[in-house]
Amino acid sequence: MAIAALNPVPQYKTGRILWIDYLRSFITVLVVAHHSSLAYTTFARASPAAYIRSSAPIVDIQRWVGLDIFENFNDVFFMALMFLIGGIFVVKALHKKGPSLFIRDRFYRLFLPFLIVICSLMLLAYYPAYRNMYPDGSLRGFLKEFISVEGWPPGPPWFIWILFLFNSILALFSRSGLVWLTKAATKLQGLKDKPFTVALLFFLTAWILYVPASWFFGAYTWTGLGPLVFQKSRFFLYFGFFIIGCILGIPDPDTGLFSSGSTFVKKWPVWLAGCIFFYLLLISLEYFFPNGAGERVIGLWPSRFIYSSVYTLSTCFSCLAFLTVFKRFVTHPVVIWNSLSDNAYCVYLVHYVFVLWCQYSLLDFPLPAIVKFGITFVLSIVCSWIVSILLRKIPVVKAYI
Repeated sequence: MAIAALNPVPQYKTGRILWIDYLRSFITVLVVAHHSSLAYTTFARASPAAYIRSSAPIVDIQRWVGLDIFENFNDVFFMALMFLIGGIFVVKALHKKGPSLFIRDRFYRLFLPFLIVICSLMLLAYYPAYRNMYPDGSLRGFLKEFISVEGWPPGPPWFIWILFLFNSILALFSRSGLVWLTKAATKLQGLKDKPFTVALLFFLTAWILYVPASWFFGAYTWTGLGPLVFQKSRFFLYFGFFIIGCILGIPDPDTGLFSSGSTFVKKWPVWLAGCIFFYLLLISLEYFFPNGAGERVIGLWPSRFIYSSVYTLSTCFSCLAFLTVFKRFVTHPVVIWNSLSDNAYCVYLVHYVFVLWCQYSLLDFPLPAIVKFGITFVLSIVCSWIVSILLRKIPVVKAYI
């Protein structure tokens, strides 16, 4: 009894789902690592005209192919999974607050932080990229170039305004939309012991929403107005995963499909194996058919069909793997992970400042790429975490972030 009193089991917030919060915070850490790696991939390229046209704002001469594999793996799935997680508690909040109050709440939680960050922190974040291109440039020159040449890049917070848009669309069509979502949730919950049917539904949904768009728009094309940017080929994919999250969140996420006794969850080794297999298959296609070589060998449309289909399989199985692994193994709260979970949103908003300044500061140091990546990642996550803890001591910040 005395030992238990000295070492109490950490408690977790009432009304929250432990494994979902921990998964969300883990993906946030992956986002920081992802951005920390971009300066050091072998495909990194710098545009002399504008850093927004470069593969990353800061590009180092030190490269490592291992970071290519890590960065590409993240890019395949983690934003889709973030939108899915972003939808899980939406329907319950809509029922509780109603459309008007819900949109107002999401404005303060999502769109207002987005506006504040793109008008302040993103200026600070992108300044080293400008200094790298124009060592003698002035602050006035940076501000002018930031708007007129770079087009006011929003950085990672682009996710926030898109999530606000998806929330608003659902709220505006909530009267008929919630009825449809509830019916879909009932049917999906009935498939907890038919895991491969669930996987097939995930894949078909993702394929329909991504593959035609990737062919039509191109896989990596962005568009938008000022900081309101989005990736054209993935817009419908992300909205689809957001809706899937909404459907999964209608019942208690710990029941039905994600109950402990669900065959779907028990198949986590299958989803994990599929995650690894389809990603290895995807990078094998890139290795054996680089720079469009597949189009010359088997033709344009067959090569695009095969690649985009494997890409979709990799996306789906990675999402299924992370969802079920966290559901299966995250069972008890951990103090440090509780803190990370509390601060994940703020870490996401502020981390890019530390990432780009670290990468810029390390440019002239003759260190291996993996060492520079490690320094950037550790400093960025630690500094962002500390800043978040300090900011969230302010009551109005803690209320929404």
